[in-house]
Amino acid sequence: MKAVVYDKFGPPEVLYLKEVEKPVPADNEILIRIHATTVAAEDPGARSTPGLNGLSKPKKPILGWYLAGEIESIGRNVTLYKPGDQVFGSAGMSYGTYAEFICLSEDAALTLKPVNMTFEEAAAVPNGGLTSLPFLRDQAEIKSGQKVLINGASGTVGISAIQLARIFGAEVTGVCSRANLELVKSLGASEVIDYTKEDFTNSGKAYDVIFDAVAKRSFAACRGSLEPGGVYLTTTPTLEVIPFLLWPFKTKSKRAKFAATALRSANKKAEDLGFLKQIIEEGKYRAVIDRQYPLEEIVEAHRYVEEGHKKGDVVIVIRG
Repeated sequence: MKAVVYDKFGPPEVLYLKEVEKPVPADNEILIRIHATTVAAEDPGARSTPGLNGLSKPKKPILGWYLAGEIESIGRNVTLYKPGDQVFGSAGMSYGTYAEFICLSEDAALTLKPVNMTFEEAAAVPNGGLTSLPFLRDQAEIKSGQKVLINGASGTVGISAIQLARIFGAEVTGVCSRANLELVKSLGASEVIDYTKEDFTNSGKAYDVIFDAVAKRSFAACRGSLEPGGVYLTTTPTLEVIPFLLWPFKTKSKRAKFAATALRSANKKAEDLGFLKQIIEEGKYRAVIDRQYPLEEIVEAHRYVEEGHKKGDVVIVIRG
């Protein structure tokens, strides 16, 4: 099968297409023919810098977290799925979705693909959805009628957060660049702030929840814009935030919270994917795709994502 691999850390050019052995599912595994994956914002870091995927060289040569595809075969003990089922979800820290096929446990973070989405659209859902849902629902305990500000509203996580906050009944303000104002409005934000012209922390307005989906504004900067008892959410626990995460604030205090969403159990992620599937099929939630590339153009896709200006997801179309 075709796969994009890398055997050293470095620039996008370390990625290359290679014929590798097609995996065979174990007794509790499913073999998925991948139709689409994405280049997540974290992928260039995993490609270029030693860390979770090894120190001297990559431990797992095939990157990629998210996928949508069709089950080709199953192990003899599998009961949740059957060949022909269309699924979407996350491979988690196993990586491996930059390929035509992947074997995953039937208990992996997967569920059936929404019937009203293409494979490309479905592949663009898990990254933002599996991040923003636990932040808003579990950490912020978002409630109907609350005022929520999303910083980085046009990114993968921000786009998901706007839609989920609206579904939960919140009044949403999005912060993004001028080029993405209309997109953010179309997703349900009642107010949109162009960060190049206005600093929301100087507006005098206060919010019940501030979700810094791009980890660009500190808790110290945002604290004055929180209502009493308000919650600041960040996707990256910086040194400035950690003391606030650990300190036992009183009920009415303003709080900072972080969720290690990538480390949640596959079972919890699968449950959240089921919720996302439901609201997608109800027409309440949609994917936003910035660009699509064939697998053969993965280097160009990484270059684009690395620029840091994508809106929504960059999808890799895999033709197996």
